[in-house]
Amino acid sequence: MMATLNNFHAVHLSFLFVFVSIAAFVPVESSPESTKTVEFNVKPGGVVHTFTEGVKEYECSFTYASQGGTNEQWLMSVGLSDDDRLFSCSVWRPQGKSYLFFTQFKAEMKGTKIEYANAYSQAATAGQGDVPLKPQEFTVGDSTVTHTDGKFSAQLSKLTLIGRTRHDEL
Repeated sequence: MMATLNNFHAVHLSFLFVFVSIAAFVPVESSPESTKTVEFNVKPGGVVHTFTEGVKEYECSFTYASQGGTNEQWLMSVGLSDDDRLFSCSVWRPQGKSYLFFTQFKAEMKGTKIEYANAYSQAATAGQGDVPLKPQEFTVGDSTVTHTDGKFSAQLSKLTLIGRTRHDEL
């Protein structure tokens, strides 16, 4: 049973990595019906901001507050699998590392139940891989990924989520 469960998760993770890799290289102005990548500003100043993007009836929202520095250009990619069963969302700073200090963050997916999520202090760039946050720094719920009060190190450069939709075959 455990091997089967591990194989199930491995297949979904493989899908995630292929899907996110493809979504990360879709030009910003490209907007096919099932996948889109859009640019937005992450603003410091300690004020809570939310950025939302969606495909069909599925949405991903990134809510945060940060301090220090100036605005940073970030990207959000959302996509729906061909069979409408998986919805993915990635939020990241293309330069790899954010110089802002995040006092809080939350990513929320509407219309799905999260099957995989991870948060990173540094996103992959020229020869360097993603640097994941420690598991105790964030909490994954049914539809949200949030910072953990008192344990989050204030460094965030990327979030990746995959959710199973409530799509049923007739």
